[in-house]
Amino acid sequence: MTLTAPRLSAAELADEVRPEPVRSGELVMSGYVWDVRRDVVDLGEAGEVTREYVDHPGAVSVVALRQDRGQDEVALIRQYRHPVRSHEWELPAGLLDMKGESPVAAAARELAEEADLRAGRWHLLSEYFSSPGGLNEAKRIFLARDLSDVPVGERFEREAEELGMPVRWAVLDEAVEAILAGTLRNSAATIGLLAAYVGRARGWSSLRAADEPWTTHPAYHREP
Repeated sequence: MTLTAPRLSAAELADEVRPEPVRSGELVMSGYVWDVRRDVVDLGEAGEVTREYVDHPGAVSVVALRQDRGQDEVALIRQYRHPVRSHEWELPAGLLDMKGESPVAAAARELAEEADLRAGRWHLLSEYFSSPGGLNEAKRIFLARDLSDVPVGERFEREAEELGMPVRWAVLDEAVEAILAGTLRNSAATIGLLAAYVGRARGWSSLRAADEPWTTHPAYHREP
């Protein structure tokens, strides 16, 4: 009975990365940014199942935090997201699509390109799978502090959805209230800002090293 099911211990509250055997796989669609794959997976007693999913390189987002007038503020950008037909307030973010670039280096590059900011202090704030039922995107969110402006002559020239993209500062507490009210809906912003809010309340004791190995990323466990 479910009501009498055992309680998980604190040590057991950890997802287990344990790939099941893939009996066959094929590329269904090769896309501009990501692909769609179809795998036949052996689940043992449950038999073989066919699963289609978006094959994604992974991504990073940045909670850029500063103090202004006695309040903690975070940098947000506004970008059009066509699949949901929305202009969303988001964290600076980007794909892990440059070969050999570490996640924290990608985060620093995206912060500079999208928000014209640099940071002197970096920590790993949170990580998650965006939609594990149909997408293998793994995402890391970094906390960036000790901020400074990118010099005008070194700034990235934005285009497409990023052309004219506004950058604004929001009080962290007010951004969290917007998440709870349902007016701020972007997933990375939701996770990153809530993690920052809780982390701050704990004196930032939960922060991890920015270069911590990312062994849960699907690329580490991909079939040869």
